[in-house]
Amino acid sequence: MSTASTGGARSHARAQAHQAELRVPAVPADVDPSALIWAESIPASGYATKVLVRGSRIRLIDVDGGACAHLLLYRTEAPWERLNIADTMKVPWQAYLGAGHPLLSDQGRVLATVVADSSGHHDMLCGPDDTGRRLLLLGVIKHGMDIRDVAPSVSLFRGVRVDPASGALAFTGSAGPGAAVDLLIHLPLVLIVANAPHPLDPDPPPSALDVVGWHAAEQLTTPVNNDPEYLRALLNTEAAWAAGAGAGS
Repeated sequence: MSTASTGGARSHARAQAHQAELRVPAVPADVDPSALIWAESIPASGYATKVLVRGSRIRLIDVDGGACAHLLLYRTEAPWERLNIADTMKVPWQAYLGAGHPLLSDQGRVLATVVADSSGHHDMLCGPDDTGRRLLLLGVIKHGMDIRDVAPSVSLFRGVRVDPASGALAFTGSAGPGAAVDLLIHLPLVLIVANAPHPLDPDPPPSALDVVGWHAAEQLTTPVNNDPEYLRALLNTEAAWAAGAGAGS
């Protein structure tokens, strides 16, 4: 179908839309529908962005076992502060993501915490492939940023482990269909997520990524763990918020 004319371009766009599978995820049984703020299914090689308020809880779901969610996080009112993968591994003394793990900025603040994880197959070492980087770039452009703002990301639902003897990276694949990860948001954020293959995946089976979000501000009052590094980062976060860092958010 030619797109050389306006009419041809319109017909092509409409044909693409008819081929797209548009689906809204069901509200999980443990979520109050009145608190819902986000419900979206992201197809393979798709992306989404969302501005989130403090106290949001986000659930990412690997519906069919083939999703790989590459995440970037930015402070809404100060996007120069964003997810820092090096500190996210270094401060908690843990390179492997799981429940209780904070996602930290380079200012020592908790942007989000992993509060639930039924997958255990994640990666903070490799980042996305070319498709993922392109999708993340499209996401940041929507928020006034550019390629310089596409920093190292965290990848969910595709695991990587380091051989302690050789230092080689071993791809551990997926936990299977239905695995989910919940994030509790501690500061107003822009979240960018790309559903794209992991660079070490030899045969990526692309499938949809569901995202559901809801208000859960009451959960901010209870620390997820008692590690001193986590509590200090929480203290930094709450001090910034109390000082007016979230004014207007």
